[in-house]
Amino acid sequence: MTFEHLTPESRGGRTVRSNLWLACSQCNAFKSNLVRARDPESGRLVRLFNPRRQIWSAHFRWIESGLRIEGRTPTGRATVAALRLNREVRIMARRLWISAGWHPPSD
Repeated sequence: MTFEHLTPESRGGRTVRSNLWLACSQCNAFKSNLVRARDPESGRLVRLFNPRRQIWSAHFRWIESGLRIEGRTPTGRATVAALRLNREVRIMARRLWISAGWHPPSD
């Protein structure tokens, strides 16, 4: 796990608590310095999900018994695609977490 800058330093983001979030190193690498990404459904460029300002369940939901994340909104869909939240290694981890009773998390 690493600390992610929600607004990247390269885009003027500061290293302060309100701009930091814990993320896996791969998700952080995929995010890079992005603050926007394309919604795969509409093709529009939209802001990525900000966990400090937005409610997860308004933008995402668990599908396939908690194995995959589905975006409910343009922001949700763009975030899932840009951060590759449903890549195979994540699904394998979620499968293990489900069998241990650790997943999916409650809201």
